[in-house]
Amino acid sequence: MDKGKKPAGIKDVARALGISIATVDRAFHDRPGVNPKTRARVLAMAQKLNYRPNLAARNLKLNRRLSIAVYLPEQIHSFFTPLLEGVRSAADSVFGVEIDVDYRTYPRMGEGDLALLESIPDGRFDGVIFTPGDPAKSEPAINRLSRAGTAMVCVASDAPHSERTAAVSIDAYVSGALAAELLGRTIQRNSTVAMITGELHVLDHAEKLRGFAANLALLAPHLSLLPVVESHESAQEALRQTRSLLKRNPEVAGIYVSTANSLPVLRVLEEQQLLGKVQVLCTDLFPEMIPLLEGGRILATLYQRPFAQGKTAFEILLRYLVERVRPERATRLAPHTVFRSNLPLFADRVRSKARSGVGAEARSV
Repeated sequence: MDKGKKPAGIKDVARALGISIATVDRAFHDRPGVNPKTRARVLAMAQKLNYRPNLAARNLKLNRRLSIAVYLPEQIHSFFTPLLEGVRSAADSVFGVEIDVDYRTYPRMGEGDLALLESIPDGRFDGVIFTPGDPAKSEPAINRLSRAGTAMVCVASDAPHSERTAAVSIDAYVSGALAAELLGRTIQRNSTVAMITGELHVLDHAEKLRGFAANLALLAPHLSLLPVVESHESAQEALRQTRSLLKRNPEVAGIYVSTANSLPVLRVLEEQQLLGKVQVLCTDLFPEMIPLLEGGRILATLYQRPFAQGKTAFEILLRYLVERVRPERATRLAPHTVFRSNLPLFADRVRSKARSGVGAEARSV
């Protein structure tokens, strides 16, 4: 927006679409009388014009403080710490709305997350941001809280069949598809490749596998996919599973690590002097990975933009709570493919956050 230009208002949105102000208002507040297509056009135009209703004025109508819970896994630090910083950044930048935020952690996806959700009384929070482990197990708790009026926002993974309000994540299927295409273009001979993931009942991991397997078959039929390895987001399990994989399949030509738990995998490959010989694709970016990318020992990494995921999730939730604008059911961010050539665009930021303690990987591996 040009400097000095007045911010767009509801009249500007209505004028741009050639519809009434009343229709725009109903679309923003998800009231009856607006069909889904019109509502989608209104939301798209509002975003294009950078329309933002006056939060302070809306808060006068709320006449109370908002209460939001943010429940995230401790593992893996390299991903969930910057995601939490994204949430905090969005929360700290709010003006005109009084908010209490309850930050809590649990050990990892699938361990402690369900207990936390089940412990929330009906009506305790206006909104909850969380990362579901097993979607099927989480659904009853999500549905109970949603029906009690709590806006439930999934981040980093999803429970798509639940009654959650919204979800924010990377496009996991596209991440897997990118990995398949990169390995297919890099490895020309008939070979086997492997995928090391976290847990396949986590939707994010399952979608990456779906994209990877489908696009290997389509774009790289000369590559055969070995049975998928689940590391269960454990450093020790990843070490053990990677050693076992290489012992059983010494001829493996490429490995796609679809979880941020990649340091143990890289350690085993380095121990066996296979970095630079086996084509390796990783997920996310942290300081220990930078010299390996710079030296060409890792082909690339698929950066999941955790800070942006956390920031977007909080902004979507706040807009819904304050303005009652119902968000899209799922917001999928595009992954960033980081090669040696474009690494400088990301490396300084990652190193800076590591020095400040943000996004540091656990050293237990």
